[in-house]
Amino acid sequence: MGKEQYETKTIVLKKRIDDRNAADILEEKKTTPFRGRLMRAKREEVHIHSIKLIYESILSVSGKYVADFYRKATHTISVDSTVREIVLGDGIFPIRTKSGFAKAFSSKKTKNKVDMRLEEHVFIEEEGQIFFDHHGKEIRFSFKINSKTIENYPKRILQNNEPNVKRSELNHEAVIDKLSKKLKKPLDPDVRKLNDELIVNEINEIYVPVFEARLIGPKKKVGILRLDAVRKKIL
Repeated sequence: MGKEQYETKTIVLKKRIDDRNAADILEEKKTTPFRGRLMRAKREEVHIHSIKLIYESILSVSGKYVADFYRKATHTISVDSTVREIVLGDGIFPIRTKSGFAKAFSSKKTKNKVDMRLEEHVFIEEEGQIFFDHHGKEIRFSFKINSKTIENYPKRILQNNEPNVKRSELNHEAVIDKLSKKLKKPLDPDVRKLNDELIVNEINEIYVPVFEARLIGPKKKVGILRLDAVRKKIL
């Protein structure tokens, strides 16, 4: 199951904040990692040791699962009280037998029920897209991707910042497998003649710029403060 031909893209999101403004925000929030129930560090007790810009990978995969199969099913129809059986092709379907209790308390002639045991030919088509952070955890994607929000030369930017690029811990095969499990629903045991396929549309490697500050706090305790350079928010 699955098609191996799919499009792959490398996307780098643009920073919406420069180094100086990032440093100001991190300076303002530098005590955040040292806050606790019993401790609240003072600003003068914390200093920024270093700030670096890193690019964190978000891996996305989109595709479609299609299947067709036959399964056993029972469809109940109502017929007149005078009907005793339904003839359909070579099949004969008798009415459902009423219990003695139902007969005793029936004040008028009610419709008879016929249970028609047959097979259904089922066609399924499920589409979806999922995103994973660089650790492989599924996440919600909250960034806009268009010509205004992405860099024109993504591979060049990643090459120039190679030591500070955090690539995904998942390979393409793993994310395709996760997409398959998400789209493919459990089937009944009576299914036969199953034909199914996962069609992968594209896999995108999206890199988000993040300013990461290494902090030294009280008693030389080390803390990390991270600033999303796209949404301008502390992570």
